[in-house]
Amino acid sequence: MPDITALAAFKDNYIWCLRQAELALIVDPGDAAVVQRYLQQQQLQLAVILITHHHPDHTGGINELKQLWPDAVVYAPALEQQKIPYADVWLQDNDRIELPDFSLTFQVMQLPGHTLGHIAYYSAPVLFCGDTLFNAGCGRLFEGSAAQMWQSLSRILTLPDQTLVYATHEYTLANLEFARWADPDNTKLADYQHWCQQQREQQQATLPTPLAVQRQINPFLRAGDAALQHRWQQHNAVDLFTALRSAKDRF
Repeated sequence: MPDITALAAFKDNYIWCLRQAELALIVDPGDAAVVQRYLQQQQLQLAVILITHHHPDHTGGINELKQLWPDAVVYAPALEQQKIPYADVWLQDNDRIELPDFSLTFQVMQLPGHTLGHIAYYSAPVLFCGDTLFNAGCGRLFEGSAAQMWQSLSRILTLPDQTLVYATHEYTLANLEFARWADPDNTKLADYQHWCQQQREQQQATLPTPLAVQRQINPFLRAGDAALQHRWQQHNAVDLFTALRSAKDRF
């Protein structure tokens, strides 16, 4: 397993740092100061920055970090090129990023919904998915449609159970409150909620989370479940996902 650390930023963001020897790979650095402080403490050199989408809480630190580490290579979604400053490599769906210094190859997954150009980075078992999938939740539809987001989540569902979901926000407890309301017959939710509450009380992250767990407890990933469709009086996965997302926006 790669050595990956969550750097807390803002109110509830995580900036992920993957390290290999003295080198660091950073995912979605919204806050340069948080990253700079950690890299200096750990005596690491910034080599790679991965960007999932254009929102400022994911991109705001790029410029300052590039000034400090000008040789760091910034990868970002090509469809959001006009909205992301200072990137070096623009990525399309199914591109592969070879990072020999980290002994890693990432596959790029186009995941529209939260934003139209949103991408994720997958190198088994690691999935850096930005704001597409959260622990027990999913991202708001700021630019894409519900059908697009369901298609994106369905693509994530094709990955192996042991995939570890590295989302970029600690929204888990609020998401679980909604999940228990939306899916009250799901007996797995109470125990999982208790575990997550213990984690947060100890100031520990509830991420990463195994995809196998999310299949069981995340209502947005369960939109294809016939019993949940029946409870919500919906006839297919897209309609149920649409209803769930709308309900969560108002919850």
